Amino acid sequence: MAKLNFGGSEENVVTREEFPLAKAEEVLKNETVAVIGYGVQGPGQALNQKDNGINVIVGQRKESKTWDKAIADGFVPGETLFEIEEALERGTIICYLLSDAAQIALWPTVQKHLTPGKALYFSHGFGITFNEQTGIVPPKDVDVFLVAPKGSGTSLRRMFLQGRGLNSSYAIFQDATGKAFDRVIALGIAVGSGYLFETNFKKEVYSDLTGERGTLMGAIQGIFAAQYQVLRDNGHSPSEAFNETVEELTQSLMPLVAENGMDWMYANCSTTAQRGALDWWKKFRDATAPVFRDLYESVASGKESQRSIDLNSQPDYREKLEVELKELRESEMWQAGKTVRSLRPENQPKNA
Repeated sequence: MAKLNFGGSEENVVTREEFPLAKAEEVLKNETVAVIGYGVQGPGQALNQKDNGINVIVGQRKESKTWDKAIADGFVPGETLFEIEEALERGTIICYLLSDAAQIALWPTVQKHLTPGKALYFSHGFGITFNEQTGIVPPKDVDVFLVAPKGSGTSLRRMFLQGRGLNSSYAIFQDATGKAFDRVIALGIAVGSGYLFETNFKKEVYSDLTGERGTLMGAIQGIFAAQYQVLRDNGHSPSEAFNETVEELTQSLMPLVAENGMDWMYANCSTTAQRGALDWWKKFRDATAPVFRDLYESVASGKESQRSIDLNSQPDYREKLEVELKELRESEMWQAGKTVRSLRPENQPKNA
């Protein structure tokens, strides 16, 4: 395991060089990896493992949309695609990739099939960390660990097909067999991780819930909406407001940040842009820091997890979710964005 310096702090990191795919295949050669859930993370992780030569099966409800999707993706009923209980029985490593609310509902069934020596794999620390709310308490004679890719399952699959890798965190909650480390790292490599950094279940879920509600999703939408509205209120057209709020960021600037850091992106912008950004970024930091502190406290206290459980367990959850997503989709800003995206050169009709 390598120790690398991250901003002055040394952290444990596992790379593909020290744990290549061939080693992962050797570790997992006698395992049957059962992916339970084929929604957000399931397809990417299952397909990447399949393409990497791992013995992977999928457990899903028959005659569901996700069952049909798994068939379309190449999984064969009765061979690599099974009803959930049969997959749980066949699997020696259970990749528990259902939504957090669905994990709670299915847990009594999963628990029955966690016989000694098996492994329970998560991609999120939610169920274990908030076990007083979820009721998920694994038996002591199974390995329990997680690999959490830092991105969506869609991104994980796309990057794998491009020959790239999404960085992931890993954590071991329980090592009953003495093989948990090799198992979790092998799975991390097999699902397509570029490298893996060490954490624990609590830190993973605290940082994950904060990030999703913060800069990764919630805060960025809030900032987009606020700036867009100010520009519109001051007479700017929808196309201009969208371009200066979203399109330039996503298409031009963030790729530079991803490539070589924020300072490098600044250095590749005009001196006027540099001066303005350097003058204003600390004001935005100071203005938003209290909101982020409130957010972290809400996560750490269990309020966010309980709200997720309560709302996402309702029978009409998907219908209510669609109403909220529709509000975003049909807002002027994102309708303007739809037109802007259609004008990108790569989206223009190809000449015959």
